[in-house]
Amino acid sequence: MPKIEYSYIKVGENEIPYVHRDISWLDFNFRVLQEAKNDQAPLFERIKFLAIYSNNLDEFFRVRVANNRNLIRVSKKTKRKLEFDPNKIQKQIIRIVNQQQVLFSSIFESQIIPKCAENNIFIVRPTDLKKNHIQYIDEYFNDYMLPLIQPIYLKENKIKPFLNNRALYLIVHLQDKENSNAAPEYALVRIPSIELPRFIPLPSQNKKKYIMMLDDVVRSRISYFFPGYHIVESYSMKLSRDAELYIDDEYSGNLIAKIKKNLNKRNVGPASRLVYDRKMPKTMLNFMVQTLGVSDMDLFKEGRYHNNFDFFNFPFLADSHLRNKPLKPLTYRKLEKAENIFAEIKKKDHLIHVPYHTYKSVIKLFEDAATDDKVTHIKVVQYRVAKESKIMNALILAAERGKHVSVFVEVKARFDEAMNLQWGERLLQHGIHVQYSFPGLKVHSKVALIQRNENQIAVNYCYLSTGNFHEKTVKIYSDIGLFTIHKQITDDVVHLFKALEIGNIKNYKFQKLLVGKFNLRASLERLIAFEIKQAKKGKKAEIFLKMNSLQDKRIIRMLYQASQAQVRIRLIVRGICCLIPGIKGVSDNIKAISIVDRYLEHTRLYYFHHAGKQMLYSGSADLMERNLSRRIETLFPIIDKGIKAELRDFMDIQWNDNKKARIIHAKKNNTFRAGKPVMNIQSQPEMYHYYKRKEVKHK
Repeated sequence: MPKIEYSYIKVGENEIPYVHRDISWLDFNFRVLQEAKNDQAPLFERIKFLAIYSNNLDEFFRVRVANNRNLIRVSKKTKRKLEFDPNKIQKQIIRIVNQQQVLFSSIFESQIIPKCAENNIFIVRPTDLKKNHIQYIDEYFNDYMLPLIQPIYLKENKIKPFLNNRALYLIVHLQDKENSNAAPEYALVRIPSIELPRFIPLPSQNKKKYIMMLDDVVRSRISYFFPGYHIVESYSMKLSRDAELYIDDEYSGNLIAKIKKNLNKRNVGPASRLVYDRKMPKTMLNFMVQTLGVSDMDLFKEGRYHNNFDFFNFPFLADSHLRNKPLKPLTYRKLEKAENIFAEIKKKDHLIHVPYHTYKSVIKLFEDAATDDKVTHIKVVQYRVAKESKIMNALILAAERGKHVSVFVEVKARFDEAMNLQWGERLLQHGIHVQYSFPGLKVHSKVALIQRNENQIAVNYCYLSTGNFHEKTVKIYSDIGLFTIHKQITDDVVHLFKALEIGNIKNYKFQKLLVGKFNLRASLERLIAFEIKQAKKGKKAEIFLKMNSLQDKRIIRMLYQASQAQVRIRLIVRGICCLIPGIKGVSDNIKAISIVDRYLEHTRLYYFHHAGKQMLYSGSADLMERNLSRRIETLFPIIDKGIKAELRDFMDIQWNDNKKARIIHAKKNNTFRAGKPVMNIQSQPEMYHYYKRKEVKHK
């Protein structure tokens, strides 16, 4: 991939080098594609990363590219106020994505398919069908597919057909059998991938396993639908539609009603991408562009197959020798095996790190709270939650047992809006106090408060996390969660819930927590400024940050200033990184890496040397403008010395990763860390064994 493309933007009185967030995000998704390309990885892990890359890209187009297309359409006067030219960004996106798609096709065709064959798994094309497979396909087609396929004949200058969002189609070139001089005709056939599996296992033979893509099953029987025509050729395509609900900035009216109304429109929104087989002839492509009324900026080339996130359901994934060796989540015994979990939390703070640890400690906290006679109140912020949730069931049980249970449900969690509304309605039915989103403000904090009556004194127990209360994603997202009764922290959490319940975000002065819309931005800026002052005095100054995304212009400007003041800065950024390390005279003292591995890095950690006090915060907030300025986020301090040392070990292990770490740099983006290390360190398995050693030590 080419070096990072960046420009200079004005922040206050300064101009700073800055990468547009969408271009940086594409660099992140390329890191995912690199994992699919890695021939040292097990086969099915590579296939999984093809699926992750495709799923990421699909959402990117449905949201980010759709937004950029809207900016292209605004007036010239409005465009002059933008920091970036949306037309230029769109052209860069098209160029980068097309380059990546060529690589994607090469990985699949030249590496994955041959590697499957080496393991006796054969992906069969229509021309490769054996006799017994032909019979099987005929039966499958007649029994399952025939009722689901209805061809659409296309006529020039007629009403344009409506293509379903993200549905797969074949455009078919037809030629009249009886009149070879007749003008060519075209038709569309929808591939029924919503109703049927994308991969059709065929009868095996001599330990050889055979698979046929649903697309190719349709191709092999397509002549059935067009009697009287020769099938000249057929090519795949799909249309993605704008998935943004455009409700984040609504400040009045019934927000829930607006969300429900807009959810119904999501699949009929304007086109954001027409994906087509790059081998499609120009005449056929031009016909489709004219017929569908899309523009050149909507066109994106891919290979023979689309919706490649379906690779998540690739057959035979249970074959263990083709997957990573599993790392069985460890038991956090002090809480999971505790007779009284509240007594253990009262002794000291506890920290779990999923998926290295199981999530049972968190589930136990809520289940024990539901049945504990001393618990009087339970309060939770719900951002994303599983369809089947033991935590939500525990809240329902607690309400049925007479406890005061309140849940703040953030329904503006993109693509989880419907699920959150369903849970909100279910909780209401069981007498739980449910409060929904604020218009114009997203609540992204991951906190819970449990109040217990102990000897006529209300004692507050808190759980604060970097991740959601989602029992499915904890198996693949790397997150930490803190159990504490530290009074200043719990008092702050009480005030946070009061602010949410009142619905009036006031200027409360938090003691320990850094909270968005209150003190989060100002506190982080003060912490950076302190390191700058220390460095200018010739004293030790260090900043070490780990996050998902770094986009906020003011924070980036301060980090550049800190670098120029000789502050040592290290960044671990999973995704978007709009800051450019290593620019002479600007960011010489900033080094940055990104880690992509079997788990999604989701933990945020913010370390400042702070004259030896070693301030360390964790929580829900990334360093993005939306998180720092337009959301209720929560960063919490790590006070316990043992936990602080553990998390510093974690950061150091990640920083020393020389297997999955990529360098983020102005000249060489996404280059794997080079050199001749004393030992190979792959940080995620290393962290698992770090915790396993601790478990053995404390048994």
